[in-house]
Amino acid sequence: MTQARFDCTLPAPCPRLRVVAIVLAAGTASRMGGRPKCLLQRDGQTLLQRLLERLEAAGIDETVLVLGHHADAVQKVLDTSPPAYTFGRMTLHRVLNPQPTDGQNSSLHLGLAKAQSLAPDWLMVALADQPLLETQDLQDLVAAVKHAPPGTQMLQPQVAKPGESAQPGNPVMLSNVVMTDLLQKGQSLGTTDLSKLPGGKEWRQRNPAQFHPWTTANVHYRVDMDTPDDLATLQRQYGIQLVWGQGL
Repeated sequence: MTQARFDCTLPAPCPRLRVVAIVLAAGTASRMGGRPKCLLQRDGQTLLQRLLERLEAAGIDETVLVLGHHADAVQKVLDTSPPAYTFGRMTLHRVLNPQPTDGQNSSLHLGLAKAQSLAPDWLMVALADQPLLETQDLQDLVAAVKHAPPGTQMLQPQVAKPGESAQPGNPVMLSNVVMTDLLQKGQSLGTTDLSKLPGGKEWRQRNPAQFHPWTTANVHYRVDMDTPDDLATLQRQYGIQLVWGQGL
């Protein structure tokens, strides 16, 4: 339970938000030796499967999964998962980024374009390599939106460890206003260079008054796996060992 559970700042009665998740899993993972980080396994379950299960349990309405590098390997794992990893209520939409080397914002825009057709109130933009995220963490993010200052259109957890300055975490929450604005800005550029598409950072810089840095002590939002050193740190600090599946 976090400080996000106090008075709702949305118009009364406090509404149920329709939330669509965008999971970004198209990167090269070059710092991890070019292997798909989302297929790292924790207790026999890939990080991607683990995240998708928790998104559904948290009440996320639909999820857009953006794939690129290693798309075939990721889809094979999803298609051959045991019944425990299927989703009953939450619909999973898969989108392929044909040019993932154009960077994360190119994947974000593909995810936004698909999400727009799903009529969300808010979006939860998540990474596929965060091994500590739990259902409650995701529910707390949605609750934080409901209790954010009026006019908030983007919310990002800022994790404050004792004795350290707050650091940004993930997932990030975007309203449908941000979604529409980013898509329109991308279209207005009229460029085939997808690496120049604007992302959340650019939107935040243009609209600082509508960005809410949500302060929390929950380190789950900060921990992701970028390098082999991160794997070693995870095991040393949290006693959690991630392993590669067969063939990876």
